[in-house]
Amino acid sequence: MSEDISADAVTLATDLTIAWLGNANTRVNADDVPAFLKTMYETVSALGGGSTAAEPEAVAAEYTPAVTARKSLGSPEHIISMIDGKPYKTLRRHLSGHGLTPEQYRERYNLKADYPMVAPAYSSARREMAKRIGLGRKPGQTVAKKAVPAAAPKAPGRPRTKKAAAAEA
Repeated sequence: MSEDISADAVTLATDLTIAWLGNANTRVNADDVPAFLKTMYETVSALGGGSTAAEPEAVAAEYTPAVTARKSLGSPEHIISMIDGKPYKTLRRHLSGHGLTPEQYRERYNLKADYPMVAPAYSSARREMAKRIGLGRKPGQTVAKKAVPAAAPKAPGRPRTKKAAAAEA
């Protein structure tokens, strides 16, 4: 009897998928059709009370870091990625290439919320550049220049020789 239910679920899922694809407003790539058919079959089977061939509840995957958190922050010049063990000045672009946000990265490797995504040296260099070009100032404010010490009087030097005085003239 379970074979009849299974065959009915396959037939029903196929019919629903064909009807969905037959709709003129549905625009889909050919690569997406098998995934849709699988989803439709699982849904029909679940509604019919039959057992599904789908995997059990998604088990949280265990990710082993390439380096320890301490080693990843060992240098002020770069941060070592726990995904591939390579050094980066900033991790944001690297993480987006792997489909992660900084929060997901921190959660995946059990890092604290204040774990940095930018190397300290790179951060300070960017901060200095921003201050130098005047970012963060209100309109009309000027950049405070460092006080230049007054020129100290020159110590008396040796008297010039006749050759040096003639060469300058």
